Amino acid sequence: MAVRADARRNRELIVTTALDLFAERGTAVSMEEIARAAGLGVGTLYRHFPDRQALVEDIALDALRRLMTFGEAVVAEDRPNWQALRLVVEHCAGLPLALIKTLSPATTANPELARLERDLNALFERLALGAQEEGTLRGDIPPGEVVGLLNVAVCRPGARADDYLTTVILDGLRR
Repeated sequence: MAVRADARRNRELIVTTALDLFAERGTAVSMEEIARAAGLGVGTLYRHFPDRQALVEDIALDALRRLMTFGEAVVAEDRPNWQALRLVVEHCAGLPLALIKTLSPATTANPELARLERDLNALFERLALGAQEEGTLRGDIPPGEVVGLLNVAVCRPGARADDYLTTVILDGLRR
């Protein structure tokens, strides 16, 4: 069944508005505030997203899918692993990964979210191991721990590719 153009626009407007408000004021923004800021009725918002969890999961799925697509494309290119790892980390800066970390595995019923997180962690681990093998990433830190450090850098509010924390972590990992 095709989605009407106005319904599609409303859904996109809700997601964009929610992202803007979450970035500006944190995740405590109410659904009513999101609807008001989007210029829509609360009923319209709830027709698209029955609750906050559904809205955040939708945003999370979109962000993780985009990151996975980008990461796979970077890996498919013939480039050094360290360079590929940095490109993927830089791409993370534009995604709402801090918001995603607010989702609790106990309350998230969407198996695609868990699969995407596992696949992305595996992709980061492969890149880290490859960079260690090529001698561009320190070899004394297990690849899984490298992923944990990178999560600290990119999965926080306001994370940017060129901010001090991301820069220090990448500089510290570089051999």
